[in-house]
Amino acid sequence: MTASTFDILDLGSVPYREAWDLQHRHHQRVAAGEKPTLLLLEHPPVLTLGRKAKDGQNIVVTREYLASQQIEVLEIERGGDVTYHGPGQLVAYAIFPVGRKIVDFLRLLEQATIQALNTLGLPDARPNPGYAGVYVNDREVNGKVYAQKIASFGVAVKRHVALHGIGLNVSTSLQHFDLIVPCGLQDTQMTSVQREYDLRGLNREVTMPEAKQALADAFRDVFAGYDWSVPEMTPQPASRPTSPARETRTPL
Repeated sequence: MTASTFDILDLGSVPYREAWDLQHRHHQRVAAGEKPTLLLLEHPPVLTLGRKAKDGQNIVVTREYLASQQIEVLEIERGGDVTYHGPGQLVAYAIFPVGRKIVDFLRLLEQATIQALNTLGLPDARPNPGYAGVYVNDREVNGKVYAQKIASFGVAVKRHVALHGIGLNVSTSLQHFDLIVPCGLQDTQMTSVQREYDLRGLNREVTMPEAKQALADAFRDVFAGYDWSVPEMTPQPASRPTSPARETRTPL
């Protein structure tokens, strides 16, 4: 594979609804046979509810409180439960053809994220069998052992092409995860690259450009042998209405 097999676009910080429209615009292109695209961006604070969210029962504060903090709540079509996006979290939307290889695709997302975290100096990054996402080593807090989740995954596949993807906590405000039971998981704490640096006494700061480059390089490597063909299908209407949205492209 050459570096041009798929585009990598750095969109900066984009409100969630606007990014949602952008995802669907790119999804329509890729489903029509055009070049796959990896979107890298951050969001202002927002909670999103996946298909398992059950009306937001894992949000532990009132909707009125969230509104007072200007934190929007949106129901979306990805898998999974509730999650948080906000500044300092690297969001990667892989608009890639998947077909029926959904589990294999998720494993590749895990592999790319783990490789990026290794590059960033966290050699213990790993999958957690039975759960989507990437974790680092468990940590004992007040006599209780908690899993340490550093990246969350959630995808949807329509017309054989993926939407949504990865939320990697780089320097995220982890206090915002106290608003929810992240992904509906008990006995799990959310962590970030910066928190791991601090707790491990590494005396360094992570930057978002550094994290984006590490993840972009990992995607290029991990997806080097990927099957980029889109299965034959009967043309279908767009999966949801979209509105015009700003798109600033910064290739990586």
